[in-house]
Amino acid sequence: VQLQASGGGSVETGGSLRLSCAASGLIFDYAAIGWFRQAPGQERVGVACISNSRTHYSESVKGRFTIRRDNDKNTVYLQMNNLKPEDTAVYDCATDDSTACPVQGSIYRGRGTQVTVSS
Repeated sequence: VQLQASGGGSVETGGSLRLSCAASGLIFDYAAIGWFRQAPGQERVGVACISNSRTHYSESVKGRFTIRRDNDKNTVYLQMNNLKPEDTAVYDCATDDSTACPVQGSIYRGRGTQVTVSS
């Protein structure tokens, strides 16, 4: 199983970014995929997860971030709107090859992408 996150960058407060997670080596249509982030000096935490039929969000991003999947492209997206400086972190995607959220963030994990939000 391979996962690759992309789409990070630097934006100002209130800006938007869309992250992509391309997956291979698994039955994508049924796999739950999660987005995680790790800010400097902090633990890695889950922010969003999508299964075949449901989405889940952490309270810190609910209403601002949207996770969706494109099964034809084996890709999961994280649309991030109204970004805040506290969203600054390395974001990565992960799966444990299960069908339900939340996912174990360390079973299959791709290289992350940096998101920086300036005030």
